[in-house]
Amino acid sequence: DPEQKKKSILTRLKPRLTVCGCFSDASSLVLIYLLQGLVLGVFENEGEQGSVHLTEAAAGFDKALSGKLSELLKISGPALKKGKSRIFYGIHEDFPCVAVVGLGKNNAAVCGAENWDSSKENIRQAVSVGCRLLQDLEVNHVEVDGCGDAQSAAEGAVLGLFEYDQLKSKKKTKVTTQLHGSADSAGWEKGVLYAEGQNLARLLMEAPANHITPTAFASIIEEKVARHAEHVTIHKRSQDWIQNQEMGAFLSVSKGSEEPPVFLELHYNGSPDPTRAPLVLVGKGITFDSGGISLKPSLSMDAMRADMGGAATVCASVVTAAALKLPVNIIGLAPLCENMPSGKATKPGDVVKAKNGKTIQVDNTDAEGRLILADALCYGHTFNPRAIVNVATLTGAMDVALGSAAAGVFTNSDWLWEQLHKASVVTGDRVWRMPLFQHYTRQVTDSQLADLNNIGKYSRSGGACTAAAFLREFVTAPHWAHLDIAGVMSNKDEVPYLRKGMSGRPTRTLVEFATGVVHND
Repeated sequence: DPEQKKKSILTRLKPRLTVCGCFSDASSLVLIYLLQGLVLGVFENEGEQGSVHLTEAAAGFDKALSGKLSELLKISGPALKKGKSRIFYGIHEDFPCVAVVGLGKNNAAVCGAENWDSSKENIRQAVSVGCRLLQDLEVNHVEVDGCGDAQSAAEGAVLGLFEYDQLKSKKKTKVTTQLHGSADSAGWEKGVLYAEGQNLARLLMEAPANHITPTAFASIIEEKVARHAEHVTIHKRSQDWIQNQEMGAFLSVSKGSEEPPVFLELHYNGSPDPTRAPLVLVGKGITFDSGGISLKPSLSMDAMRADMGGAATVCASVVTAAALKLPVNIIGLAPLCENMPSGKATKPGDVVKAKNGKTIQVDNTDAEGRLILADALCYGHTFNPRAIVNVATLTGAMDVALGSAAAGVFTNSDWLWEQLHKASVVTGDRVWRMPLFQHYTRQVTDSQLADLNNIGKYSRSGGACTAAAFLREFVTAPHWAHLDIAGVMSNKDEVPYLRKGMSGRPTRTLVEFATGVVHND
């Protein structure tokens, strides 16, 4: 009897779930339920040995249980250290699973040595640990303690739960999250949007190159900005347009592939003053980089599906700015193409002409990112920008220099550096300033056949710096910065609240940078 079966299931599961709906017919029963969990925070107590210091939300929960949570924490093991967790079952009828996570010291703040806000990072890390623990138990709805910083808690939850499994048959449990209580719902919502922006970049970077072609990339972004159509205009420029713009450097990279190039242009008009000078963000969009005729080694070449990380983070930042309704004007530019070897591909030693008329000797076709950025930077100047920031997985040398600790920043503007650095301290997604000496410029302007060479004279020395010096030859704006994000492209275990895979960094820093520029106006 279906009715008796339904009653039996509900009786067994009632202590563990909230029923959303039941539907049955003579032959089947479908039960839709929500298994709820809760993540609460605990600080390291500087005082009495073994005692606990609960957050405000955790203390309220403990009080409702007449001190049961505190008692369980005392008898279940040593005091929770930063990033560690403990789970309790059946202590509250609304939350069958309660994860308690260690937040570190309550007095953590901005750390000059680490160049980030330790308190925010501790919260992101701890909350992600708790949410993943509950996800592994197939809990599909989690309420999260704001831990005194609801934005950071939201970022930890949403970033920590993301995993690219779209193409797998067996998927992780999908978990929805919400703030426990309503202490700072605005901060929580802001954190969710920041994290969803980074997750969009992660999705684009992680997807295989046969799924994210230049055309597919542009279509996904078009779909994402459609909900913000009132303030965002999108142009998907074709190869004919690129040729009319005389972007010879960009075309020299794209011509080896069967996939047509796309020059993606996003205009977010959020400022009350439509004439306000925009921030121009430019992202390298190589949707797959084989190296061209200067073919890369096959080992790990699959990771070059993420060589459009600059375009992914830039476009995700514009989408996020629109979702946040930031009162600023932003133009996002993404030259999109593949770098492939074929009979039509650029050959080492070929000379091409960029949009500004400068000729470039291409001695290494695997140094292609700077070529497509050169034309995009020239085009970006036509908007009379307040500042230009380009973002690119540009050089392996950057990974050698800084690893995954920070993105390298090369800039001609102290003001722009300060804004980017300040933003990165808040997000924990750090940047580090690198040199733009004439020493490096001379190495790319000393070319046998053309105005510039696309690699430095001493190819293995200062590769990230000579690449930046090359880009500077296409910049006249007084406020320009180049972010080389090759070292932060992927994550193994360096950032605890990101799973292994493509990182989507530094999307949140770009969004926070745009927010900071607004506040400094």
